[in-house]
Amino acid sequence: MNKTCIECKGKGYQVKSFKICEACHGSGFQSAVEVKGHFKGVSNNARQRFDLEEDHDVPCEVCKGKGEIEIKETCPTCQGKGEINVCKECGTILKNKSDYCSECQDKTKEIIYVLHPACEMDDLEVGSNYKGKITRVEKYGVFVSLNNQVWGLMRTGSPDHNVGDEIFVKVIELKPQRGEVDLGPASIKGPYELMKLKKNLARTRIGDITNKTLGRTVRIVGEVIQIQQTSGPTIFTISDETSTTWAAAFDEPGVRVYPDIQIEHIVEVIGEVNQHGGKIQIESESIERLIGNEATEARRLIDEAIDKKAEPENTDLLLESETLEKLRPKMKEAAHAIRRAVYDGRSILVRHHADADGICAGVAMEKAVIPLLKELNHNTDAEWHYFKRAPSKAPFYELEDVVKDLSFALEDMERHGQKLPLIVLLDNGSTEEDILALMKAKIYDIEIVVIDHHFPGEVVDGKVEVDEYVDVHVNPYLVGGDSQITAGALSVEVAKMVNPEVKDKVLHFPGIAAVGDHARSKEAEEYIELAASKGYDRDDLDKIASCIDFEAFYLRFMNGRGIIDTILGLGNRDKHTKLVEALYKEFEKRVDTQLRAALPNLKSQDLANGVLFNVLDVEKYAHRFTFPAPGKTCGFVHDAMVQKHGEERPIVTLAYGPDFGVIRATDAVNEMFGFNLNEVVWKLADKIPEAGIDGGGHECAGSLKFLEGLSKEVLGAFAQEVAGLK
Repeated sequence: MNKTCIECKGKGYQVKSFKICEACHGSGFQSAVEVKGHFKGVSNNARQRFDLEEDHDVPCEVCKGKGEIEIKETCPTCQGKGEINVCKECGTILKNKSDYCSECQDKTKEIIYVLHPACEMDDLEVGSNYKGKITRVEKYGVFVSLNNQVWGLMRTGSPDHNVGDEIFVKVIELKPQRGEVDLGPASIKGPYELMKLKKNLARTRIGDITNKTLGRTVRIVGEVIQIQQTSGPTIFTISDETSTTWAAAFDEPGVRVYPDIQIEHIVEVIGEVNQHGGKIQIESESIERLIGNEATEARRLIDEAIDKKAEPENTDLLLESETLEKLRPKMKEAAHAIRRAVYDGRSILVRHHADADGICAGVAMEKAVIPLLKELNHNTDAEWHYFKRAPSKAPFYELEDVVKDLSFALEDMERHGQKLPLIVLLDNGSTEEDILALMKAKIYDIEIVVIDHHFPGEVVDGKVEVDEYVDVHVNPYLVGGDSQITAGALSVEVAKMVNPEVKDKVLHFPGIAAVGDHARSKEAEEYIELAASKGYDRDDLDKIASCIDFEAFYLRFMNGRGIIDTILGLGNRDKHTKLVEALYKEFEKRVDTQLRAALPNLKSQDLANGVLFNVLDVEKYAHRFTFPAPGKTCGFVHDAMVQKHGEERPIVTLAYGPDFGVIRATDAVNEMFGFNLNEVVWKLADKIPEAGIDGGGHECAGSLKFLEGLSKEVLGAFAQEVAGLK
C-alpha cells in the first residue's frame, strides 16, 4: 500500500545544506530590469507603465527573496518517489511491491470479491465469496444482486433481511443454461479483505470500433477531453492514439455521473457499443481513472498521435514569394499549434483587429477550424464552446481584452473543468504595446500564436521583443519583409494549412485585405489577381473592404458572424450583392459628409524639406460618435490630399484630438526620408517622458497617445520631427 514518505513529506528530496544565492549575492533582492522572464527586453516606456524605476528592487526570482538556496539530495527512504510501500496490516515499510510483510502474510485472510459492473455469470467461481445487495425478499429466501448483470437466490427459511441490505454470499452452483446462480451465506470467521474482481477484457483501440462491433462489450483506455452534462446521461468524450469516441454514463437524469473524473484524466471505460444520432457511442458500465504505468503509457501514445495528427498535410502557398517562402516554417508551426489545440480538446480564442484586414484574417481562421471541431465533437454546440472570435478596436492586444479573456478562461476551467485556451492574435500581437497583455496571459502558461504584419521593433537573430512572451510568431519583418504583406494574407495561408478544404472559400480574402490596408507590393497585386479568378475585381474588393470597415464600427465588440459572412461573399451570392450595395451607398454618404466638414478646416504647409504636412483637429472639425471614426477620417482626408497632389509627393497627415493623434504618410516619405512612425513615437517618449506618450503601428500609418495637458508640446514635437526629416 503506497503512503506518503514520512522522511521527506512526499517531496522526494531532503535539504542537505544551504548556499548563498549567486543571483542576488545573498541580499534577497534584484533590480527590476534584471528579473529574467518578466521584464527582460522591455523598453523604458513599457516599464514606466508598471511604475518601476531603474533602481527599484524586487524579490530575487532565483531564491524567492530568501538570500540562500537549498542544496537537496534524493530521499534515501523513498528513493526520490515521495511515496513508500507499507504493509496494509501493520504499516511496516516494505522494500518490494508486496501488500503485506512476511509476518502478516502468514495470517490467512478471507477474500470477499466485489464484482466489477462488466462482470457476467461466466466470471463467477463456485466456492468463492462475493459481496452483494439484497433486491428482493421472499418467504423461501432472498434475491441478491452481485452487480447489474449478475444476481442469484439464497434460500433461507424465515429470512431476517431487508431490501437494500449488503450481504456476503458464497456461490453454491452455477446454472448457465437457465441463467441461474444458487447462493449460500458466506461463513467469515476471521479477518477478511475486499477485492475488486474486474472482467478480463483486452483493450480495444477506439479506431477499431466500427458498426461491426455494435452490441459488443469493449474496454477502452484514453484521455477525457470533454464532459457534457445533458438532461439525460453525462457524455464523456474520450480520445486515444487512434481516434475519439463518446461514452454515455447513465444515472438520474441531469445528474453528473462520476464527479471525480475530470478533463485530462486517463480513464478506462467498459461498456457496450451502440449508435446514437448516427454516431457510435459506448453505453458505459464503468468509468475508472487510471494511474501508474498504464496511464503514463496511454498518455505517451496519445501525445505522439496528436502531434502526428496535428501536422499540416499540405503547406503549399497560394503564390510564389521569397518572403512567404522564408515564413513557411513559421506558418507551418502556427498551423500545427492550432490543429493540436483542436485535437487536444482545448478551446481556441481568436483576437483580431476590427478592420478589413483583421476581420478577413479572423474569418479565414474561423472557417478552417470550425469544421474540424464539428467532426471531432459529439456536442452540436462545440463550435460555440470551443471557438471564439473577438474583434479588438486597437491594433494591439489591450489590457482590457486580456482581462476579459483570462476571466472567462479561468472561470470555464473552474466551473466546467475545461483546459486553458490557445490564444491566436491576428493583425495584432507583434508590437511593444502588446507586451503587457501578453505577459499577463503568459503568467497562466497560456499558449499564444501571433500572426501579424505590424512593425515589431528591432530584429536580432530573427527575434524581437514579443518573442519572449509568445510561442509562435509569424511576421514578415522577422525574415526581412515588411508590412505590405497583410495579416489577412498570412492568416489565409495558415488557415489553408490548418484545413486545406477551406482554400476555395477564402481565396479572395487576401485581395480584400490588401485593398483594405492599402498594401502595395508584388504579393498584394498577385493576391488581388487571385480574387479576380473568383469574380471579384479591384472595385469589388474595395467595396467589400469599405463595407467591412463600416459594419465593424457598429458591431464594436461583437464578431457579427452572419453579417460579416454575407459581406465577404460566403453563402448566398444574391444577398451578398444586395447587402454590399446597400452598405456601400451609406458608406459613401457618411464619408462625404465627414469630408465636407473636415477638408475646409485642414491646415496644409509645404515644409522646407519638400514634405506636405496636413493637420486637422478632428475634435472640432469632424462629426463625432459616428462613422467614420477619427482614424478612418484621417485616412480619408489623407487619401483626398494624395489624390490631389499625387502618390509620388511626400505627404504626412496628422488628425488630432485632446489626447491622441492619428498619422498617415505616403510611401514616398518612407522611401525618401526613411520615415518610421514607431521610431518617431519612441523618440518623442524619451524627449517628453512626462507626457506618457504611447502608440505606433506601421511605418507610415499609426496612432499617438499622450496626456491632454501636454498636447501642445507633443504635437509641436511631432511637427518638428516631420520638419526635420532629411
